[in-house]
Amino acid sequence: MSLFTAYQVTKPSGVKESLPATQATLKKLNVKIDIQQFKSGAISKPVSIPNTYQRLRQHPASIYSIFTSMVNGTMQAVDIMIFIFVLGGLIGVVKESGAFEAGLMALTKKTKGREFALVFLVAVLLMLGGTLCGIEEEAVAFYPILVPVFLAMGYDSIVCVGAIFLASSIGTTFSTINPFSVVIASNAAGTNFTQGLMGRVIGLVVAGIFVTLYLHWYARKVQKDPSSSYTYEDHESFDAMWSMESDAVSPDFDWKKKVTLTLFAVAFPLMIWGVMAKGWGFPNMAASFLTIAIIIIFLNCFGKNGLGEKRVVDAFTNGSASLVGVSMIIGLARGINLVLSNGYISDTILYESTKLVQHMSGSIFIIMMMMIFFVLGFIVPSSSGLAVLAMPIMAPLADTVQIPRYIVVTAYQFGQYAMLFLAPTGLVMATLQMLDMKYSHWLRFVWPVVIFVLVFGSVLLVGEVLMN
Repeated sequence: MSLFTAYQVTKPSGVKESLPATQATLKKLNVKIDIQQFKSGAISKPVSIPNTYQRLRQHPASIYSIFTSMVNGTMQAVDIMIFIFVLGGLIGVVKESGAFEAGLMALTKKTKGREFALVFLVAVLLMLGGTLCGIEEEAVAFYPILVPVFLAMGYDSIVCVGAIFLASSIGTTFSTINPFSVVIASNAAGTNFTQGLMGRVIGLVVAGIFVTLYLHWYARKVQKDPSSSYTYEDHESFDAMWSMESDAVSPDFDWKKKVTLTLFAVAFPLMIWGVMAKGWGFPNMAASFLTIAIIIIFLNCFGKNGLGEKRVVDAFTNGSASLVGVSMIIGLARGINLVLSNGYISDTILYESTKLVQHMSGSIFIIMMMMIFFVLGFIVPSSSGLAVLAMPIMAPLADTVQIPRYIVVTAYQFGQYAMLFLAPTGLVMATLQMLDMKYSHWLRFVWPVVIFVLVFGSVLLVGEVLMN
């Protein structure tokens, strides 16, 4: 919990003034936010003071200063970037150990004869991966392992994509502690990602039930009548590409892999505890993930069937390197926000936007926010990229309609990911290309899920608004 005794108010002229940190001061400034939001650290970014906007003389930035702002913005985001690099390294080491694949194959053996049980377990695991650490691109590695198994059970390519891509994406849509969406978005919004956590957990459970029931309905339909498959016209070429010629050798799910998966799973509740109980920031979270990564490295480096020093170190660096793009997007986007802030451009955008929403009810406002993010999801398919670009402008609008900023973060998640189920600019096209599936077939299957996310998301958002 952060302690402070004074607010620092920056006037349009640039002059700074200190005022007592009390609820009475906020009331006098017409800032309708509970003081506990500041004391708890839930709001850590500057808050606009209503009715103080002034037009100032323009001072256009030079071309050179724009690029220096990009560098300075990247430097300001270094704590987030290091956290992402460490997380990528941790995921890389766990993947290299073979623990993911061995765990899935062990599940395959245990669910033999209970076909949908495997689909259900895979879907649940990937939902958890999506909601905890944003597993989406990484899920591509599971197709060569699971697609032949699902085909042998009498399912089609839609079930394969549904259990892997759709499930992981639903997890990310209802992210609870996913560092690449809700954590970064909350940081950019000036709030804490633990705000609204319980609502997102409830949403994840309901959405998970909906998706598994929908998958179960479709999977049973295909098993009973293969010609009812949405991809039946392509089933021969798909079967020829993915069917198993012979029994593959399953990776051994030994004690090392079990411990590796356990340690990986422990990392995320540990992060929640650290943030909620100890007030951890990104450096602390990165340190906890690094500690677990080092333990996993030593566990898999030596002994029987050890990977060796070079292989585990390469796995860590390759995992980190795979997220350089994400990190640079965050840093450079922070630079763009710096240009907007230093030039008071974001203040003008915020002021004009405030005039549009100031007479709206909170319920209408938050649904509009979700639909705006739905459209923006097509233009900016990167969850972290959209968060750092849009959240500094969108989140403060919540103050105007007197609702907590974390609800805007939730609206961003629902809106953008509802689009990413459809958008050809996102991961879905790479997935469909890998499985040689037509977009029209996928669209026929996924549109009910998109409608569910938008409708159920609207209900959740309005509920959170009414409870605050």
